[in-house]
Amino acid sequence: MEFYREVEKNLIKKNRKELWSKFIKAIKDYNLINENDKIMVCMSGGKDSFILAKLLQELKRHGQTNFDVGFVVMNPGYKPEVLKKITDNATLLNIPIEIFSSDIFKVSTSLNPTNPCYMCARMRRGYLYDYAKEHGYNKIALGHHYDDVIETILMSVIYGGEFKTMLPKLKSKNFEGMELIRPMYYIREKDIVNFSKNNNLTFINCACSFTESNIEGKRKEIKNLIKELEKDNKYVPYNIFKSAEKVNLETLLSYTKDDVIYDIYDDYDIMK
Repeated sequence: MEFYREVEKNLIKKNRKELWSKFIKAIKDYNLINENDKIMVCMSGGKDSFILAKLLQELKRHGQTNFDVGFVVMNPGYKPEVLKKITDNATLLNIPIEIFSSDIFKVSTSLNPTNPCYMCARMRRGYLYDYAKEHGYNKIALGHHYDDVIETILMSVIYGGEFKTMLPKLKSKNFEGMELIRPMYYIREKDIVNFSKNNNLTFINCACSFTESNIEGKRKEIKNLIKELEKDNKYVPYNIFKSAEKVNLETLLSYTKDDVIYDIYDDYDIMK
């Protein structure tokens, strides 16, 4: 049996509970994929996007919904050995990737030499939306997972002074008819890591020179905090995740909708 076939078999059978079932559940719960969708998978070269690509390949092969999917790698200025690792993995896993180049690493670092990550992320998103629109895609699939969601919630509270989460799907404000989806919304990162190790797969990380030389960021701190809390209470990740579904507006001082701030005490005198 060819290697990629073994990986596919493990994905939907051996690791069905941890990966495949949660992938399907998220798609059904949030109605992420519809008939005749044309989905662009953003391939960063990391473990998450590669596993997402294989999951979508299997869904197209075995699912009942008719959709098209393309696998796109944006080269923001990778070193040659990094790009080779990505293309080698794509060949190994039988994923037909499309590659286009940009100068994002260079530009974002010149604009903000001490912290280019924010600018890099914004520029990446713009390039990817432009490419998707140009090539007729109506949805962009990202490899964010369950742990990305709960880390985002805590980061927004602790470092941003607000409560917000990472949504499973989101309509683009700047590109009409374009939607961003996150089909791995329910999948734990540890299960992606274990799957990769058990199948002898190795992937790149961020691969930019700034990250390679910089100290660990705030997301790493939050990741470690959750791990510590989980040692005493295994339900901590679940509770953080569910908090975004069980927001009690009557106990909030204020909330924002469509850039308008609503204060709970605006109507205090007429409350029963």
